[in-house]
Amino acid sequence: MYGSSLAQAPAIREPRHAPVAQLVRGGVTEGIHYGSVVVLGAGGEVEFQLGDIEAACYPRSALKPVQAVAMLRAGLPLEGELLSLAAASHSGEERHLAGARRILELGGVTEDDLRNVPDLPYGPAVRDAWIREGREPSRLAQNCSGKHAAMLYTCVLNGWSLDGYLDPGHPLQQAIAEIVEDLTGQRIARVTVDGCGAPLFSVSLHGLARAVARITTAAPGTPEARVADAMRDHAEMASGAGRDVAALMRAVPGLLAKDGFEGVGVAALPDGRAVAVKISDGANRARVPVTAAALARAGVDPALLTEFKGEPLLGGGQPVGHIHPTQTLDPAGPST
Repeated sequence: MYGSSLAQAPAIREPRHAPVAQLVRGGVTEGIHYGSVVVLGAGGEVEFQLGDIEAACYPRSALKPVQAVAMLRAGLPLEGELLSLAAASHSGEERHLAGARRILELGGVTEDDLRNVPDLPYGPAVRDAWIREGREPSRLAQNCSGKHAAMLYTCVLNGWSLDGYLDPGHPLQQAIAEIVEDLTGQRIARVTVDGCGAPLFSVSLHGLARAVARITTAAPGTPEARVADAMRDHAEMASGAGRDVAALMRAVPGLLAKDGFEGVGVAALPDGRAVAVKISDGANRARVPVTAAALARAGVDPALLTEFKGEPLLGGGQPVGHIHPTQTLDPAGPST
């Protein structure tokens, strides 16, 4: 499906983003979100592109399925809910905290061994309840704790040092970088630090879409297929109650979807059709309808995507406008 040789690292440049979504209030365009979009066909070919899909970008948490594949290739034995949590940007619900504790227990380590940044839960309702109860930020509540717990478990299994497991030169991170390049099909452009403290690898939007397509088309029982199955079967464990990526996976049969901070989203179907989006200003309110429009471009039945067309703009508490993809992306035109 895809060539085995690695392409050169994507160019580090100011992305040439294009308008991808607009805010129309009372019939007047009030604002425009810029970004980039790529749609891949089942054979890996680019069927649609808008903006700059080849510039280096940071996938943020949209890369977590790839990181999970790398850990499975390194021997991590997780399945089901716990594997989904290892690829999660979770909301901090009690099931997420319990799952992260269980992964730590399986690895014979504790919360004190985690090196992600302490934080409040990501889910607004969960965070509000946490604050009302007077609870402090914690490493376990931070949305990447499942990934970090899995990283520690992977280190234990391989006899790698737990100290410095977030260092880009650590054997764990070297193994992850190798799989990032393998699945994206390109060299990593740059390595920096993600919000949680883990290494963050820069690839192109095109490479990100290609990686997730390779995960969803992998043979049953492979690390890639195990990650895809776990996330699809336990969508709320990979995100949280009421989260758009979980709802999207429930709405579209066989779809694997993952979001990332700063307006990144990726989704792929079992036959290899895939989309990836980047909203330049990081707005989730644009990411969701743009992702839905890209999926429609990929051939997903638009009737399955109705709830993801974009949130209404309110005036006096009443809907007076809408956020919708630009006509270039959505030939059907604006929502009414």
